[in-house]
Parts: sequence; structure tokens; C-alpha cells
Amino acid sequence: MEASRHRAGTRTTRFRGVLLDWRGTLVVAPTDTWWVRSALERDGRQSGREAVDAVLAALTAADRSAIDSSSIDTDAAAHAAAYAAWFADAGLDDALAHALYAIESEVSANLFAQDVGPLLRTLHGLGVRVGILSDIHVDLRPTFAAHVNPDGSTWVDLVDAWMLSFELGVAKPDPAVFRTALAWLGLAAEDVLMVGDRGAWDGAATEVGITTLLVPSLRAVDDLRLQRVLDLVQPGAELPDQ
Repeated sequence: MEASRHRAGTRTTRFRGVLLDWRGTLVVAPTDTWWVRSALERDGRQSGREAVDAVLAALTAADRSAIDSSSIDTDAAAHAAAYAAWFADAGLDDALAHALYAIESEVSANLFAQDVGPLLRTLHGLGVRVGILSDIHVDLRPTFAAHVNPDGSTWVDLVDAWMLSFELGVAKPDPAVFRTALAWLGLAAEDVLMVGDRGAWDGAATEVGITTLLVPSLRAVDDLRLQRVLDLVQPGAELPDQ
């Protein structure tokens, strides 16, 4: 076991790699109310409570079984088709459907928690390899690149591997996702920690031998929870302030 640990200076980490889920773990997902209101405003429509509630009611009554399956995240075209079918079943017109889907696909609308940067920089400084593992239909790299570190690098420079379902053609909870992550990190399962917020999806990492930390879904950017990750990677270490 000792031989498998990574040393950074005089420090010893318990894990040599960390896999991080994105939505619900690192970022706050927009509420449906915000999503619909934003789409109505983007299309130049009334966006008061009555108008928003009417769209939400139509969406709730429509068949959304396809979009609730992670399988649509394995292909960008399939993802778009599933949402188009849902919007059509809800009776939404094409313009509103387009606005809704455009916002759904804007990853920048998902706000990062305030402790994401400190965690990424700390893990990088310890020599811990970091992977972003997400069921997603668009590229996450640009939104990470938009965040600049004190030394002028960006968060992209702190990530060693990207496991995005639309690029892999496979999504959680398929064990193949986690096996691919291990291969791309170049690490054994016992040396990696998976961090996510959904037991049925992220928790499937345990099937390939990866220790998994499940946290409640992020509700606000100032909900600082990522110290728990460092507690497992290097007990006794503290995340720095932003």
C-alpha cells in the first residue's frame, strides 16, 4: 500500500487520483423556474409567474422518460432529439423550444461552488491526478478555462483527464466509464477517489473497486463541502481561502 501512495514534499496522500462529477457536485444546477423564465425572456415573451407556471405545467404533464435516461448523454444528436420530443409533447412552439434547449446547453449557467478552485489547486499542488467525469452532451473544457488561477493558468490546466459521456459514447452508471477513467488517469482503482452526488450513478464506481464519496447535491455556491474531499485525500490538510 505504501508504495502506491504519492508523496508531495513531506506529505503523503491517501489517493493518487480524484474523479469529480460536475453538475450537483461542482456546480449548482439552475432551477426549472429560472430555466423557463430565462427562455421566455430570451424569446422576448412575458416572463411573469403565470407565464412561467404555464410552461412548467405543460412540461410536467408531458412524457419526459427519455430525458431522464443518461443514455441520451452518450450522443449530442440523441440528446437534442430527446429534448425536442419532450418539448413537442408539451405543446411548446419551436421558438420557445429552441430557447429552452439553448439555455439547457449553456454550461456557464451552472455556477461553480466557491471552493472548486481551491480544491483543484490543492490537489494539483499535491500531485494528485484529477479527472472530470460527467454525463453531459457538450464540452465542459471552455467553462473551466474561463476561470483563471493566481499564476495565470486556468482550471483546465489542473485537470488531467476528461471523461465526458458524449465523447466516450457511454454514460454512468455503466462500469465502462470508470474503467476508462482509470486507464486515462493511469492509476489503479484502489488509488482513486470518486466524488459525486447521485448514488445510483456515481456510486457505481464501487463496482470497479473505486472508493466513492457521495455528497448531497449542491444547492448554493457558498455551500462549501469540498473540504470533505481533501479530508480523505490528505487528512489534516485544509483548503485555502479563495
